[in-house]
Amino acid sequence: MANIKSSSKRVLLSQKAAAKNRAARSVMKTNIKKFETAVQDGDRDAAASAYNVAVKTIDRAATRGLIHKNKAARRKSSLTLQLNAM
Repeated sequence: MANIKSSSKRVLLSQKAAAKNRAARSVMKTNIKKFETAVQDGDRDAAASAYNVAVKTIDRAATRGLIHKNKAARRKSSLTLQLNAM
């Protein structure tokens, strides 16, 4: 454990931030999986609504620095291609 009070506070804050980041990444992955299952089921309306939610969470993750902006663009492009192929 840290000997200095400020460093022990930083440890707690970094743990809290890591938990938030992990939760946000999990939400993003869940939304992408919901879209992919809708595509596999062949339900275009459900896939379109899931697509909008997934793209929004991907953009939010890129803005917050959870994923790189190029990775976000690649993911969104992949989802768009899947939706258009239906």
